[in-house]
Amino acid sequence: MIKRYKDIYRVQMPNIPPYVCRHTYCSNMAKSGMNSKTLQYLMGHSDIGVTLNTYTHLGLEDAVDELKRVEELENARKEMEKVNGEGTVSQKMFRAI
Repeated sequence: MIKRYKDIYRVQMPNIPPYVCRHTYCSNMAKSGMNSKTLQYLMGHSDIGVTLNTYTHLGLEDAVDELKRVEELENARKEMEKVNGEGTVSQKMFRAI
């Protein structure tokens, strides 16, 4: 199919091996927040290290985005405490049954 495309069009399509699609899929799913073990299962890896170290490509921008997300969650928690007038959740708030 790629050869036929290249014969017809002047702008050439790069050769993209199927494993590039696997790497892209794995990275995109990890960035979207998919559970690592679920991603490992979907990728068909027996070792989580292969999924996370070989197929998942995250960078500084992803780390910055994650830190911003955590900061927003912390700010929302503090706002809820102000509104409800309660402190942080402690074990004293739960009753043993």
